[in-house]
Amino acid sequence: MDDADPLEQALHTARALILADLAARDVADAEVVSLVEESVTHRRWWVEQWPEGIGYVTGLVAQDVQDALLERHGRWPLCPVCDSGDPHALGVEPELGADPHWVCGEAGVVVARVGALGTGTGTAGSGDPDAG
Repeated sequence: MDDADPLEQALHTARALILADLAARDVADAEVVSLVEESVTHRRWWVEQWPEGIGYVTGLVAQDVQDALLERHGRWPLCPVCDSGDPHALGVEPELGADPHWVCGEAGVVVARVGALGTGTGTAGSGDPDAG
């Protein structure tokens, strides 16, 4: 029955997508994976309190991990689009919504879906490499 539990499916999907993005940027060490697990635990409680929020779990876990990494290691993931100026992190949009994407707020460009940083390598001239 656990395999069919929508909450557990959403949490497992969120975990896998965030770990894929961390691995794509070579930051998925044991300490960082622990940050993902902490976020998943917190978001399990959050969705139990607000079941309608189940579709937002992936974006929220991405933001949680991003915030935790900022405190411990610095900005992540760094923007692969902007070649000039200060290095800056991508943001998650929508902040509270389904189908979250990594976005460069400075260039106004969608870089990749959360979970697909490894597939949207380098520049994102066309916007969303995963559209279609």
